[in-house]
Amino acid sequence: MSKKRTIRPEQGAQESPQALKPAGYFSAICGTTEVVPCYKIRLHVHFLAASALSVTIGLGLVSRAQDAVQISPTAAAQATVTTAAPTARPVVLDRVVAVVNNRAILASDLDDEMRLAVLDPGEGGLGVLTPQRALEQLIARTLIQQQIRQEDTESAEASQAEVNARLEDIRKDLPICARQNCATEEGWKKFLTAHGLTADLVERSLRRRIQILSFIEVRFRQGIRIDPQQIENYYKETLRPQYHAGETIPPLEQVAPRIEEILLQQQVNVLFDDWLKNLRKQGDVEVLDPALESPSQESPAAAAVQAAGGKRGI
Repeated sequence: MSKKRTIRPEQGAQESPQALKPAGYFSAICGTTEVVPCYKIRLHVHFLAASALSVTIGLGLVSRAQDAVQISPTAAAQATVTTAAPTARPVVLDRVVAVVNNRAILASDLDDEMRLAVLDPGEGGLGVLTPQRALEQLIARTLIQQQIRQEDTESAEASQAEVNARLEDIRKDLPICARQNCATEEGWKKFLTAHGLTADLVERSLRRRIQILSFIEVRFRQGIRIDPQQIENYYKETLRPQYHAGETIPPLEQVAPRIEEILLQQQVNVLFDDWLKNLRKQGDVEVLDPALESPSQESPAAAAVQAAGGKRGI
C-alpha cells in the first residue's frame, strides 16, 4: 500500500486565500479576523451594490420620453425595457415597433394612437383604425414633425387658446361625447376613464394635430390659385348631379366659396402626398414588427392628414 504524503508549503511561500484557515480568510477579505463583523461588512457591500443597481434601472426607466426617444436601427430590435425579479421571469414594459430616422416609435405610442381614435368618429371614411394604419399615421406624423423642427418650429406651434377651442368643439359636437354629456366636467372625466384616456394625453394629441395642420396650410396652400372656370365646372359636373329630381339646388354664387375650398384642398393633397412620399424615401424608416407592416396602398398623405385629425380629401 502506498503511503499518503503530506505536502507542506516551503518556508516563506505565500498560501493562497483558498488554503487559508477561516480566520486568515476573513482577514484577507475584510481586513479583520472576526467572522461576524466581516460577514456584516460583506452583506452591507452587497446591499449597497444592489441599491445602486436599482437606482440605475429606475433612472433608465424614468428617462424615457415619448417624443424624444433616440435609437439606432441596429439596436432597435433588442431595445426593450424590462424589469426582473430574482424568482420571476423578466416582464416587458415597452418595446420599439418602428424607427424613423433614429427616432423610436414605441408600442405604448401605438396603444395611445389606438385609444385616441375614439376622438375621430368613422376615421373620415377610412373605417376602423387597425394597428397597421395606426403605425402608418405615427410614421407620417413623425416625419412631418421632424421636418417642422428643421424648417420653422415656432410658426407652427399651437397656442393654448387654439387647443382649448378644439377641445371644446370635441366635447360639444363629437356624437359619442354628446351622448355621455362630455360638456360637463363629470361627463368628460367619465368619458376619458371609459376609453383609457387622460386629459393630458388628449391635449398633447390636439396640440400636435393643430401644429401639423398649420404646417400643411402654410407650406402648401400659399401660391395655389383656383380659376373661376374650375369652380363652375365643379358645380355643374360634381355638385348638381348629387341632387335628386325635385330637390332645390343652391345657386352657384352661394356655394362658390365652399367649392373653392374643396378644390384648394384637393390640390394641397396632391402636393402634400408627393412631398411626403419623397420625404419617406429620403429618410430611414424601419418597421421592426412584421405583423405591423401595412399591406394597404393608402397614400402617406392620407395617413398623415388623418393623424392630424382631418378628413380624407382635406
